[in-house]
Amino acid sequence: MSDDVALTHNHECFDETPFFGRAFRVLSSYIRNMDNNYLQVNKELWNNKVPHHLSSDFYDMPAFLAGKTSLRHIELGLLGDITGKRILHLQCHFGQDSISLARMGAIVTAIDFSEKAIEAACELNTQTGQNVHFICSDVYALPEVLKDEFDMVFTSYGTIGWLPDLDKWAGVVKQFLKQGGQFFFIEFHPVVWMLDNDLQEITYRYFKDEPIVEITEGTYADPNAELKDESISWNHGMAEVISSLLNQNLTLTHIQEYDYSPYACFPDVMEEGSEIYRPKHLGNKIPMTYSLIFRL
Repeated sequence: MSDDVALTHNHECFDETPFFGRAFRVLSSYIRNMDNNYLQVNKELWNNKVPHHLSSDFYDMPAFLAGKTSLRHIELGLLGDITGKRILHLQCHFGQDSISLARMGAIVTAIDFSEKAIEAACELNTQTGQNVHFICSDVYALPEVLKDEFDMVFTSYGTIGWLPDLDKWAGVVKQFLKQGGQFFFIEFHPVVWMLDNDLQEITYRYFKDEPIVEITEGTYADPNAELKDESISWNHGMAEVISSLLNQNLTLTHIQEYDYSPYACFPDVMEEGSEIYRPKHLGNKIPMTYSLIFRL
């Protein structure tokens, strides 16, 4: 999920891991200027997560290999028939969603900045008999290694929190859309990222500020994993997200907010339906996810 610092790898399989929870078991949190090394720090974070994610119940690899889609009902309802569509998937982690798109008949190129994730994605690609083109690159550097245009650009759940500059991100999205192409974006709501890790108190600004630097243990897919890593992230409000894309002369054709998460990736949630998870103490009182579609 990432930026200008040239940590790009022209590798045929890449991953930029999703931002599913700022952290479980935060040991320390402080603000400082990390613009010069956030890619290196976050790449190490996500490289370390990969083996734990591959073996976790959260990603349910046996079911995925048996044919179960990793896509959620929100994005499936928005995408519709994608047979034959050329799709660019940004920040794909180890490629489950990318391969799920390919299983639906799309021609998929997917990128991420984690070498370990892209290596796993390539192996998964072979295991599932798909032909996804995986590229190891951070988002901002992608134009240096990819020149194609696509019918769709797609990114979902925990991506933009790792990016400091949304204007630059939106420029990359536009660059890879063909005329009439669509950008599909599904993300956790910025209100969620204002709260602490137990979703109890407002701790962070809604608006983008200095980088949020944390030392965390575990991972959203396995809170008990023996991991202890630094992370660097940013909050982005809805106006910032939408304006960055409107400023690229993209047209907003869909916007929706949802009062639930389709993943049980937050602490102490209750399942209120298939892929509908809400915090027990908050219920449906706050927005938890949102979706946007833009057209060039």
